[in-house]
Amino acid sequence: MEKVYLTIVLAPLIGAIIAGFFGGRIGRQGAHWVTIAGVGLSTALSFMVLARFIWDDEPVFNQAVYTWLISDGIRFEIGFLVDRLTAVMIATVTFVSLMVHIYTIGYMADDEENWPKDSRCGTNSYQRFFSYISLFTFSMLMLVMANNFMQLFFGWEAVGLVSYLLIGFWSTRETAIFANLKAFLVNRVGDFGFVLGIAAVAMYFNSLDYVEVFAAASEHADTQVALFGGVSLMTLICILLFIGAMGKSAQVPLHVWLPDSMEGPTPISALIHAATMVTAGVFMVTRMSPLYELSETALSFILIIGATTALFMGLVGLVQNDIKRVVAYSTLSQLGYMVTALGASAYAAGMFHLMTHAFFKALLFLAAGSVIMAMHHRQDIRDMGGLRHYMPITWITALIGSLALIGFPAFSGFFSKDAIIEAVGHSTIYGSGYASLLLTLGVFVTALYSFRMYFLVFHGQPRMDAHTREHLHETSWVVTIPLILLAIPSVVIGWMVVEPFLVSNWFASGDWNPIVVAPDHDTLLPIREDWHGQWAFVQHGLTMPPFFLAMSGLGLAAALWWYLFARNPRIDEQLQAMGGPLTKILEAKYGFDTFNQKVFAGGGRKLGTFLWNTGDRTLIDGGMVNGSAHRVAWLAQYARHLQTGYLYHYAIAMIVGLVGLLTFFVVL
Repeated sequence: MEKVYLTIVLAPLIGAIIAGFFGGRIGRQGAHWVTIAGVGLSTALSFMVLARFIWDDEPVFNQAVYTWLISDGIRFEIGFLVDRLTAVMIATVTFVSLMVHIYTIGYMADDEENWPKDSRCGTNSYQRFFSYISLFTFSMLMLVMANNFMQLFFGWEAVGLVSYLLIGFWSTRETAIFANLKAFLVNRVGDFGFVLGIAAVAMYFNSLDYVEVFAAASEHADTQVALFGGVSLMTLICILLFIGAMGKSAQVPLHVWLPDSMEGPTPISALIHAATMVTAGVFMVTRMSPLYELSETALSFILIIGATTALFMGLVGLVQNDIKRVVAYSTLSQLGYMVTALGASAYAAGMFHLMTHAFFKALLFLAAGSVIMAMHHRQDIRDMGGLRHYMPITWITALIGSLALIGFPAFSGFFSKDAIIEAVGHSTIYGSGYASLLLTLGVFVTALYSFRMYFLVFHGQPRMDAHTREHLHETSWVVTIPLILLAIPSVVIGWMVVEPFLVSNWFASGDWNPIVVAPDHDTLLPIREDWHGQWAFVQHGLTMPPFFLAMSGLGLAAALWWYLFARNPRIDEQLQAMGGPLTKILEAKYGFDTFNQKVFAGGGRKLGTFLWNTGDRTLIDGGMVNGSAHRVAWLAQYARHLQTGYLYHYAIAMIVGLVGLLTFFVVL
């Protein structure tokens, strides 16, 4: 199986290399076919691996394929750990990536129009884009298949680098350059904590191999670090690693990069925000569960951060008018749900929501892109309306994605989101009450902003200009087929995997269990004990507050932006005006961007100016470079008076010097 796993990883890389370095020779069709073939092969093999774990009881693969170096007893290796957790991730990542690759053929078909005519960057931009997204897939696969911290860090940084290239792909736009620089810098903040966590692992465990570290973790459960008066080693490692996850998975306050990343082409929004980069943090914490279960402090920290992100980022989505930004804030909110599940030790529920979210969020982003294409790249939902008559496939698939997102009964999001809320409700660690309340309220907010967007885009009277309206039509098959293929799992995947994930402990294989949960942290135990099948789970959900809140949000959205909006098109504007200070706070995104710009960016510039003035200009240039020259000139100006040209002056100077030297030596 080693060759199969290598092929899964290397096939997208080979496609990326061919499209990137030889794109001018193979042309546009050659570029998209070679990358689609690479990702398609990886997808097929990933599903084969998943099928073998499901039906053939495939043994866990944990093996190094290349040793880079050995230093002080620590091995730095490239290796794969493929268990059931990995199999789920690679199947999800490659399938969503394949859909995005196919979709990109239609979305980027006219990419030349996005570049100034004199821009050399527009040459072969189509081929370059396919190379980037294929390289992104390779990076994510390296991350999730890693069996050691070094390879994890490589994949972690690689997805960050390629996302920088993709967010700023339209590099002649200042907003795109600002967005990709913002994403890069914010992720570096998180990655600083991440690399410190890995360094602590190497220092205390003398190994970077997952299995060795996990096996020795219990021995260090009581180890203290001489920091801030004494800190638990496991708490320190887990929080540092989670700071990296806060950057990648966009948790407060390191969330600010994700909404601005909408400046990249829509396929990237789907790829980054659905099953790949932003879920890396969720996967990493799940993989590190043997460590996190040894620190309740770290779990409480994760729980509070996740719940805060889930509700408060969802509220910002209510005042967004850009169709992609509404979906982006939805991503932030749903990532908060996943992270909260991790804090409640419901790792399986977090992974369950990660998988269901990957399908319906990719679907929503690609549906939004389909709308943007039909609207001639206009993205303001206030200028849309009535699109269901012109784009029936996009409409019905967007409706399916929205229903899955809000947790409508029997859709995939219903199973995973209800499981998280119920698990958090059973948690007893510090912050669980706060988290349970925020997640429950977040269900109402999610339904409200999701169907605000849905009704403003697809229902009511068309509000676009006459020229756009005349040319409205459904997008091409390379766009609609991925929408249909993503809509199917958005409906059925919850039914298929809720029992294996939450009840049967399917992730365990033989003696190996990738998800470790302490007995007193097992918040999924009540679900397992009261399990009577999927229908019983649905019926139970229909009696719980989240269902009533979701339906209330949907009903309120229908009343406001479907019924009343048809009679008063200014209702949305009036509602936001009624919000007063609250609306301004939400429009300002709680001031995070302003604070960062003034304190960190502005403070950094002022500090740099101060150091330049005092250090460079005053000390180095003024004191050392120019100053030394001035002092030499001053000394030379007075010393030249000694050069009179008279022999007796020099003789007297020699006698005086000799007397001085003799006196010096005699005294000594």
